[in-house]
Amino acid sequence: MWQLFLDLFFPRRSLAGAEGEWITEQERRLLVAHPVIEETADLRRRGIHSLDRLIAASTYADSPLLKKAIRTFKYGRIAALDRELAQFLLKAVPVFSTSEQPVLCPVPLHWVRRFQRGFNQSELLARIVARERGLTVLPLLKRRRWTGSQMKRRRVDRLTAMDGAFCCTAEHPPSFVVLIDDLSTTGATLDECAKALKDAGVERVEGWVIAHDQRVQSM
Repeated sequence: MWQLFLDLFFPRRSLAGAEGEWITEQERRLLVAHPVIEETADLRRRGIHSLDRLIAASTYADSPLLKKAIRTFKYGRIAALDRELAQFLLKAVPVFSTSEQPVLCPVPLHWVRRFQRGFNQSELLARIVARERGLTVLPLLKRRRWTGSQMKRRRVDRLTAMDGAFCCTAEHPPSFVVLIDDLSTTGATLDECAKALKDAGVERVEGWVIAHDQRVQSM
């Protein structure tokens, strides 16, 4: 009943503006994954020191509707897009054998940002990916301080802003952790998360994200 009331006065609009649903079947077909994988050597060459591998389902350039979908999900606070975006991510990430399965860790939000948004988009994505792949989600990280928005910062400012922003909350963390987030630009956030995990004893840390915005890397 409550959803019918909301739909009457605040109708759902798709990514292209169609009324009735958050994403249409035609839009869903246009969200095609173009995976981007950066291995350890690639990451080290661009100054990422702790993250061991980064997998993105696509770049903004390769998927025109993807930027709109992520912004609607995160800034439009449309949590209902979590399943669509998690399924998009699942098209790109590997399947692990039982003996080498990682633990998924969502990148944490500061409590102020979580209050403003109403949810942590990384947590929503991690839960769905874990359920589909039979993996475990653990909140291993905590934000130590408010870092503000990274959107309009230059690369050097992004790296400085994230320095020491996270700490690991587990006394005995697992050896293999995968960080889940919606977007990677310079990689500063994922790298600081990986550093905090490795300082606590984690051996390998990967990052899985929906999109990689490569344009920001050299700014």
